[in-house]
Amino acid sequence: MITFRSLFLWTLGILFFMLSFPVLAFSLAALPREKTFSLARTLFSVQLRIMGIDLEVSGKSYIDPDQTYLIMGNHQSLFDLFVIPAAIPLVLTGVEAAYHFSIPVWGYLIRKWGCIPIERDNLEEAKKSLEQARVTMATGISIAVLPEGHRTRTGEIAPFKKGPFHLAKNTRAHILPFGISGLYRFQQRGGFLLTPGKVKVCIGKPILYGSYAHLSVEELRDLIYDQIRYLARSFNS
Repeated sequence: MITFRSLFLWTLGILFFMLSFPVLAFSLAALPREKTFSLARTLFSVQLRIMGIDLEVSGKSYIDPDQTYLIMGNHQSLFDLFVIPAAIPLVLTGVEAAYHFSIPVWGYLIRKWGCIPIERDNLEEAKKSLEQARVTMATGISIAVLPEGHRTRTGEIAPFKKGPFHLAKNTRAHILPFGISGLYRFQQRGGFLLTPGKVKVCIGKPILYGSYAHLSVEELRDLIYDQIRYLARSFNS
């Protein structure tokens, strides 16, 4: 029964995404980025709902729509790629693993969207990606980064890599933290089975550059790790 339900939900999700793709591709070519992102947020919200995710978002009031942020949170599932744009009402792009750009359809979409590829196991290439992210933020576009680098294998938040925090300090970025809860239960890394239910995104108060300028990269990493872990655990509070 669970396998049949999962097959049904995957089929619905893939069909809806294939219908959404040409709409987004046209929007990226013909409409302003702000309108395209609004459309994408609506389509991704529908995508999540028809696949069995009841998305709940808190903390939107902390966001200044006129501010540029470095957005950081935990990485629970493949579906983070839909949940984050659906939950955070900002014009943003992301840093994604380079191999994502070779995935049919999805790779085309994220390339057109302006996402930044990163080779996490190649330090010099990773530095180039972070420089590209710095240039993007200078144009006023927020960037989402998942500092774990990979989806969790256990449901717990893995240690954070230091690259995103070098980026934060080099750009003097305001950091917008968030925690995702419930998505690991919905779909685990490498798994086929889907377990419909509630997924919550808790957005925290922005951490302004002035409040962390005196911290080292390692101290900043630990501060943000604790904040995101607290936000992710608030699902059960």
